[in-house]
Amino acid sequence: MKEKNITPCQVNVSSETGRLRAVLLHRPGVEIERMTPLNAAHCLYSDILNKVSVDQEYRNFCGVLERWTNVYYVEDILEELLRRDDIKTDLVRESVFHYGRRPVKQAGTTGDRLFETLMEMDSVQLARVLIEGYENPQWDGLSEDRYLLEPLYNLFFTRDASSTVYNRVLINSMSFEVRERETLIYEAIFRHFFGVELLNATQWNNKARTEGGDVHIASPDLLCVGEGIRTNAKGIEYLAQTFARERDHFNILVQELPHDPESFIHLDMVFTFLGSHQCMAFEPMLKKNGLFSDKDTTLISIDNGKISYRQVPSILKGLEQLGWDIDPVIGGGSDPWVQLREQWHSGANFFSIGNGKVIGYRRNVHTIEALDHAGFAVLNSEDIISGKVSMDDYEKFVATFPGAELPRAGGGARCMTMPILRD
Repeated sequence: MKEKNITPCQVNVSSETGRLRAVLLHRPGVEIERMTPLNAAHCLYSDILNKVSVDQEYRNFCGVLERWTNVYYVEDILEELLRRDDIKTDLVRESVFHYGRRPVKQAGTTGDRLFETLMEMDSVQLARVLIEGYENPQWDGLSEDRYLLEPLYNLFFTRDASSTVYNRVLINSMSFEVRERETLIYEAIFRHFFGVELLNATQWNNKARTEGGDVHIASPDLLCVGEGIRTNAKGIEYLAQTFARERDHFNILVQELPHDPESFIHLDMVFTFLGSHQCMAFEPMLKKNGLFSDKDTTLISIDNGKISYRQVPSILKGLEQLGWDIDPVIGGGSDPWVQLREQWHSGANFFSIGNGKVIGYRRNVHTIEALDHAGFAVLNSEDIISGKVSMDDYEKFVATFPGAELPRAGGGARCMTMPILRD
């Protein structure tokens, strides 16, 4: 394991494919073992995970990134921040008393006592508890209220609760209560560790929702955004209003997403940039058939403070009208049933670490074959980590890592990464 990285860097991301210089990750911890078949749906999972397998797969994933870029881990930064009494007090108070849309159920103890208990912990123990949850000492072994502080089951999807938007960080307004407390940790990290200006849609309108899987930084003057079950129209309006105040010219290309099945939760589950002229896409979204037959694609244009809206035929046509020449690689290959199968396991959810240099799940074999045919060298994470293969030797590549357990959590390489700095 590499030495902990606790020196902040600059925060700036102006594209999806610029050379990655820094990224924020979270190693899946005990929190993912605190699910049962009874609460998995509440935790936003379709199944419970085996941590031994998750650990093995995640080591391959983060091992590739550590070979390429500057990697920060949430838990390391959180431990460092909690050494400061003011941050510790604020974060514990917010976690115990204020997060969520209803009061914390104390089930036999008081909020004041829980606050005091957490404040007595050292920074290492408290960082762990804020992520893994705090068990009710009076739990009867049967009831559902085992935790006074609920575990952050989804924290390793670092993309969702915060996302770098140019030289600021969008603290996202999560659509499900079980994920709301994640934003407290990211707000502390980016405000106090990285010292960056924050954006937050709910401070503009408490019904506005945004999540990072839906926000793609295509270029300095273009965002591609998904509108669906996680990011709503109010959240997109917030982004439009924000940039209308600040930019003379700006565009937001919005793709409407199905609300079910659950594999379509974010735009990056059907569309990701592979390079400046290539993308990975789910074919029914491009052709507007099947689940996408009634889903709109909207171009929001900002011109000297004026915001206008118009429909475009598809996300590729919208990019084309903005001067983008993008060739799609079709996730799952040519068979519609295989496309659905591989999309379900995050077959379109690739993460670009540089122009034409991406990482993704090996299990989606037809998608990997499509990348191979599109000129991407197929590299194995094990060979990269061992030093047998150098990513620097390839102009275009896909670094594949094993994924039997991780994909069942409902996300892929882009979901598990929060870029902080790109060229």
